[in-house]
Amino acid sequence: MKNFELFLTQTGISIFYVKVGLGFLFSFLITFFSIPTIIKISRKKNLMDEPGVRSSHLGKIPNLGGIAIFYSIGICTSIFAYEIFDLYKFLFASLIILLYVGIMDDIVVMRAYKKLVAQVVVSAFIVIGSDVRIRSLFGIFGIFEINYWISVFFSIITFIILINAFNLIDGIDGLAGGYSVICSAIFGISYYRLGEYNYPLVVLSFVIIGSVLAFLYYNLSNYRATKIFMGDTGSMLLGFLLAFTCICFIDIFIDKNRVDIPRYHLKSAPVIAVAILILPIVDTLNVIIVRLWNRKSPFEADKNHIHHKLLKQNLTHRRSSFYIVVYYLFIIGVTYFLRHSNVNLLLFTVMFLGFVGAYIPDAVSALQNNKRKSIN
Repeated sequence: MKNFELFLTQTGISIFYVKVGLGFLFSFLITFFSIPTIIKISRKKNLMDEPGVRSSHLGKIPNLGGIAIFYSIGICTSIFAYEIFDLYKFLFASLIILLYVGIMDDIVVMRAYKKLVAQVVVSAFIVIGSDVRIRSLFGIFGIFEINYWISVFFSIITFIILINAFNLIDGIDGLAGGYSVICSAIFGISYYRLGEYNYPLVVLSFVIIGSVLAFLYYNLSNYRATKIFMGDTGSMLLGFLLAFTCICFIDIFIDKNRVDIPRYHLKSAPVIAVAILILPIVDTLNVIIVRLWNRKSPFEADKNHIHHKLLKQNLTHRRSSFYIVVYYLFIIGVTYFLRHSNVNLLLFTVMFLGFVGAYIPDAVSALQNNKRKSIN
């Protein structure tokens, strides 16, 4: 690889742009050509997702698409962004653990506490071992620098919440995959604008995009023979990687000598990160609040997720995913436009708009019911 970089340097070609282009291309191709084999084996060995009470599909569908996503990300990142594994030495080990746990859960369904233990382990690896953590809140609630151990605990909890939150939005075709593409693109562009030191993270972001786009080709297929889900393997991997890129994004703005002063003077960095991942955050908080309000366990499965509400409006999976992604892209746009506002006011605005989006389907449903009653 170094000889290849030397050759590009001598010919005057930018190594970075070649890495981004090839990383995207090969991650797409690896996933695209791996999935048909995974579908074939899944059908032959009956490794399928069985329709359940909360399912939004009717027939058996292979659910090991996450293997192809890991396969392409693992290969392409190791080749085109190998610096990442030098900077964050526990990253690859964490991905391997999540791959194993995800496959086990997709095939035999693991107990929740076992998955939680694995999530705690990988989060601790990356937070303590690689020092990827939230060091400051930039003045949110008046908090700047965070004590080391509080920072470690808070960061581990953040990883676990985002991993599971992303898993929860993977309920209809195209939503988790489409949203991860959007988030990775925004983080990738942001890293690019913040300088050459962050270029390996740019390559990682575009490797993720390439892999997930290839997956979406099959996930959104109208033919059951070529359809596949990412399963817990894919949702946990993507949730973990988005949490990783999110915390790295916040960390970029910190002056390591003075964590109370943002390096690039963008005090709204944590709020922007929240806005980018607003869908899984709000969806998870909303269903937990609803369950507690109804005196149910916060871990009890139901159909109160945003995508379930849209499906009740007789929308297709594609349309539901499209409407959700467009609305939460609107929130990201508002946040960027107001990025220099007071951080606490901006956080309130982001969360308020997020919860408004969660209840728009309920409002539409109520209006339709009132209209039917008035007609009758």
